[in-house]
Amino acid sequence: MTGPRTPADSRTRVSALREALATRVVVADGAMGTMLQDQDPTLEDFQDLEGCNEVLNVTRPDIVRSVHEAYLAAGVDCVETNTFGANHAAMAEYDIAHRVHELSEAGARIARETADDVTARTGRQRWVLGSIGPGTKLPTLGHIDYGTLRDGFQANAEGLLAGGADALLVETTQDLLQTKASVVAARRAMDALGADVPLLCSMAFETTGTMLLGSEIGAALTVLEPLGIDMIGLNCSTGPAEMTEHLRYLARHSRIPLLCMPNAGLPVLTKDGAHFPLGPEGLADAQESFVRDYGLSLVGGCCGTTPEHLRQVVERVRDL
Repeated sequence: MTGPRTPADSRTRVSALREALATRVVVADGAMGTMLQDQDPTLEDFQDLEGCNEVLNVTRPDIVRSVHEAYLAAGVDCVETNTFGANHAAMAEYDIAHRVHELSEAGARIARETADDVTARTGRQRWVLGSIGPGTKLPTLGHIDYGTLRDGFQANAEGLLAGGADALLVETTQDLLQTKASVVAARRAMDALGADVPLLCSMAFETTGTMLLGSEIGAALTVLEPLGIDMIGLNCSTGPAEMTEHLRYLARHSRIPLLCMPNAGLPVLTKDGAHFPLGPEGLADAQESFVRDYGLSLVGGCCGTTPEHLRQVVERVRDL
């Protein structure tokens, strides 16, 4: 496997990202999947693997790049790679688990090239967050063994680093054992490639107030903070209103910086599918309050958020 792309440049970018996270509010992008689907990729684009968005990194990089460009044009500092499902569990459902590294590296390269182009054009550094999604199987319930899960996440992380990611984002985690596997895998990938990038961890809490398997926020912090992650927070599952108490707890008890990337509210089911009701101004209001009240270092959006949502967030938190 190849090492990180242009290591010297990478070290400079990563150092600048660490400084930005320590001194100001950094803004990441929003939803990826819906933006891709809006461009109506064909079954051929998916290589007959309908719904496998990560394949578009190889077959339609132009579509993926256009999503990154839209968010960067809105003023965000970071874009996430189109690799949310590039892990063993999700890829095995399409019988392409052997392509985890390939699709991860391809996704990171698209984001890297797009971010570098915008950096060169605007003179303002933009970064790439390597997305490590949770997969579709829960090890605590015996759906998959820990070793297989961890090794798949390591291939994901190594591909992201080889493609030029400036940080690794373990996101939408629902099972603390799965979360641990992701974090351990990310560390192993960095060790294998001689890389040192920020490792961020973002959990998904249900409307019940716990993670999918019942873990409370205090238990999650207790398990994850000792693993040496650089940032902890929440994303997906709910809108910002339902995240308030969890963020309050983290602000009081976490010794590491916080992040938050909510959905655009709780989804409302309609005849046309799920609708996310929270508009751009509502998301900006919430993120501004979170930054002021809980000292968030990284903000962004998840399902249902658009470039306009993030444009307003950028405007609102720019000077905080």
